[in-house]
Parts: sequence; structure tokens; C-alpha cells
Amino acid sequence: MSTIGALSVLAEDEVVTTASDSRLVVSAVVGIALIIVLIVWAKVHPFLSLMLGSAGLALIAGIPLVDTFSSFTSGFGGTVGDVGVLIALGAVIGQFLVTSGAADSIVDAFLDKTAAKWRPWVIAGLAMLLGIPLFFEVGIVLLIPVVILAARRSNLPLILLGVPALAGLSALHALVPPHPGPLIAVDALGANLGLTLALGLLVAVPVVAISGPVSAKIMATWVPIPAPAAAAEADKEEDAGPKPSVVRGLTVVLLPVVMMLSRTIVESTGVDEGSAVYKTFEFLGEPIVALLATVLVGMTLLGFFQGRTAKEVSDTVGASFGPIASVILIVGAGGGFKQTLVDTGVADIIGDWVQDAPVSTLVAGWLVAVFIRLATGSATVATVTAAGIMAPLAEGMPSVEVALLVLAIGAGSVFFSHVNDAGFWLVKEYFGMTVPQTLKTWSLMETVLSVTALIVVLLVNLIV
Repeated sequence: MSTIGALSVLAEDEVVTTASDSRLVVSAVVGIALIIVLIVWAKVHPFLSLMLGSAGLALIAGIPLVDTFSSFTSGFGGTVGDVGVLIALGAVIGQFLVTSGAADSIVDAFLDKTAAKWRPWVIAGLAMLLGIPLFFEVGIVLLIPVVILAARRSNLPLILLGVPALAGLSALHALVPPHPGPLIAVDALGANLGLTLALGLLVAVPVVAISGPVSAKIMATWVPIPAPAAAAEADKEEDAGPKPSVVRGLTVVLLPVVMMLSRTIVESTGVDEGSAVYKTFEFLGEPIVALLATVLVGMTLLGFFQGRTAKEVSDTVGASFGPIASVILIVGAGGGFKQTLVDTGVADIIGDWVQDAPVSTLVAGWLVAVFIRLATGSATVATVTAAGIMAPLAEGMPSVEVALLVLAIGAGSVFFSHVNDAGFWLVKEYFGMTVPQTLKTWSLMETVLSVTALIVVLLVNLIV
């Protein structure tokens, strides 16, 4: 190929800049600052904020005006192609669990047979279980009314049961695929999804125990509020009607986890890569295959077997897409911003700084995510930005360390939720708390969860 031909291909594939290191750093600072200002003060939607921040970064870095959004659109398309489909399939699974009543069946089966003193631990476990396929917001809408009702029946402080539920949902949201944050980080860092899933579940257990039931005992003495009667009564009315069996619900919840973990187990046990067993599990363990299979099983067990018509099942699938449109756009825009960081060379420069810093790569990834989280209030934006910055360092790292870096970034992305986070206000309103009470409970729980997760990740890194 001629030199001119080679240059033409290069121009089509990526945007190249020859700006100085100092100019690139300034462009990154301005781009991130612009995103923060637009989200926090101007109240601009994160999708547009990430798009404008990416444009500002590109222009200051010296990208030609006509190519301002070239990296952004490339990163957007790649991220939505890799992650967006998985988010959509996960949303369908969650929709069937909620609308069929299967999730309620799982919760009721465990709570009705549990002594009052063990209910904080059972609630935490149920939140983790339901947190695998359900988005955080959906989990709150589903689980908190049950928590309120359980608190009233047990005559326990609301916080004693509420904090474990929030800890279980938040930990899975931050650490375990197929949630958007971990998926983004897995894609950006080139991590092994099955390995990340396995380590995420392993790390989540002690993290939820400490930030949930253990911390709740202290927080309940600080904020001893009772469960509101109205919410409990409303929940009783929602419980009416036939529901799928617990076995059906658990099958749908656990199927994708089993399929993806099975692939990781087969790959790590030395099975011949050319064998039929290896190829079968490799195919079944593909995230898109596992989630699509679970969608079909969910449609059957929680749809057709419940007496729903084909149109009703189709309507349920369609209803799941509306609420996640914004999530997919934000995720895609985050991928576009990440790609701009990479193509301009900013990620390489910051990565070199982090590599030379007197902290481990895992701690550095956590710190970057914490900074973005505190500034923007968005766990997704924090994960996207931190993963883009840390991506150059992930090249050449062992697969286990890359998976742990995903978890460290996820842990940092939920640090100290406060007034610039929509989740803060969602929890406040559901629990009927004041702002100071929410800071003493939800915000503190998120901080304990984040720090504990980092410590556990570092401990796992020492062992494996």
C-alpha cells in the first residue's frame, strides 16, 4: 500500500492529533469540567452534557473542526453495539419479573419463614438476588414497599431493614454485570465478562454484609423512623392476584448467571479448545446468548405459562424499552467521550501519570471514579470516564487484575451519594426522610460500601 493510501485509511479509522502534552491535559480538564458544570449547575441532561464535553475536549486538543464528533460517534456506536443490546435484554427480564409478580413471590417466600432478628440479613440477600437482573431504580420500586410492610409486621425500625435492601441493590448495580456500569467498564478495559461477574459476586457478599445489616444497626439508632402506614397498606393491595412460583422466578433470575459462569469455569479448567464441550459452553456463555435465552425462558415461564396471550407478552417486552432509552443514550455518549479521550491521546498521558503515581492501579481507578462521582452525582458517568482514563493501563495486565480494576472503578462510582444524585432524592422520598437523615443513612451507606469494596478488591488481589 502506498504512503498516501495508508494515510487515507488512518484518517478514516481514527482522529490523530499532534498537540502537546500540556494542551491535551488542559483539554481533558476543560472537557470534564464542562460536563460537570452542565450536569450539576445547568441541569443539562447527561447525554447532551457528555456530547458537548467531548466536543470541547476535541476542539481544545486540536482536532479539526470538521472531525469534532468523529471520535464521539465512533465510540457511541461501538459502546451501544456492545453494551446497549445487553441492557435492553436485561430490561426485558426485569420487566417480566416485576409485572408477573415473580419477584414478589421470591420475596414473600423468604420473609414469611424468617424470624424478625434475621430479616435484615434476608432482606440484604434478597436485594442481591433481585439486583442481578433488575436495574437499581426498578429494584427500589419493587423492594422498598416490601421492606416497609416487613418493618411494620416485625415492629422494627424502617432503617434496620431499608439499609440492607439498598446495600444489596447498590452493590450489584456497581459491581456485577449485566448492569450498565460494570458492562461499560468491561468493554472499555477489555475485561473477561464471566470472570468479572464471578469476582463481582464474590466481592459483593462481604461488602453488602458490612454496609447493609451491620451498618444498619448503628444507623437505625441515629434515624429511628417507623414505617409509614399508607405505603404498607398500598403494598397489601398490590400483593393480590395469582403469582408465578418461586421456582419459576429463581430460574429466570439465575439462568444468565449460571450460563456465563459455566463458560468461565470451562475456560479455566483446561478443557481442549477444539472440543465440542468447550465450543458449546463458549457459545452459551456469551452474554448476548445467555441474556437472550433468559428472555425467551422468561417469556415462557412468566408470560405464556401464566395465561398471557402472545400480544400481552409482546406488549410486556415493548414496555421494557421505554424506561431504558435514556440509560442507553447516556451509556453511548459515555462511550463517545471515552473514545475522544483515547483518540486525542489524553488517556495515554493520564495513564502514564497514574502508572508513575505512588498508588496501585486499582486505587488510582477508584480515586478517579470517586472524583467524577462526587462532581457529577452520576455513577454511570463516573464509570465511563474512569474506565476511559484507565484503559491504557489495562493493556497487558493479567485478566484477573483487569477484572478487579473494573470492580475498583465500580466501587468508586457509588462513593457518597449526595444532593446532586437522583438516587439520593429517590431514597429520601421513598423513606420519608429529611435531607440530614438521608445523609446519615443512604449517603453514609454508599460511602461504607465504596470503601469496603475497595478494601475487599485489594485483598482479593493479594490472594489471587
